[in-house]
Amino acid sequence: MKQKLLNMLQLQDQLNRHINPDWLQAENAWYRAIWLESAELMEHYGWKWWKAQEHDVEQIRLELVDIWHFGLSAELVSQRGDHGAAADNMLAQLQGRQSAETDFRANVDQLARFALEHQALDMPAFLSLLADVNSSFDDLHRIYVGKNVLNRFRQDHGYKSGSYIKTWQGREDNEHLAEITATLDADAADFEQQIYTRLVARYPGT
Repeated sequence: MKQKLLNMLQLQDQLNRHINPDWLQAENAWYRAIWLESAELMEHYGWKWWKAQEHDVEQIRLELVDIWHFGLSAELVSQRGDHGAAADNMLAQLQGRQSAETDFRANVDQLARFALEHQALDMPAFLSLLADVNSSFDDLHRIYVGKNVLNRFRQDHGYKSGSYIKTWQGREDNEHLAEITATLDADAADFEQQIYTRLVARYPGT
């Protein structure tokens, strides 16, 4: 688990440096990203009592992974970029208990509340939400690595300038990513490179 944590922290640092080499000193509001993504998470779960709604489990998983990106970043900032210290701290939290709250929406509320009050990720609430969509730490790692590579791919192909094409052959890039990662071994040493290479092969104009 620690090795996978270190892998994710390293990938997150690389992605953030790709966007801004001085990201650790940029004072980005990672906590704000967490609570706003929590709102998107709630939308995919459903909160409107006056209409019928279905839980979009795949989108919920993706939103949790997006939140994990920001939680990793916040932890790296708090540890001044020390990957080992960040991994040790997060490992201790991951081995702790899930939230005592059993209601999904209440845990989403807690995730947002904690981000606003403590400017960090509430691990017990996060773990409970992950469990609610039948996802393990290994699932989190696999999906995270895929999404991290996709985010880097987007940056390399004009995401920041607005020239990136998000929909290919009638499907969004997230859907292509899910199809690609489902065929690969997440424990392979070149897992990230395999994902990137297959994205390049599918992307229009490459």
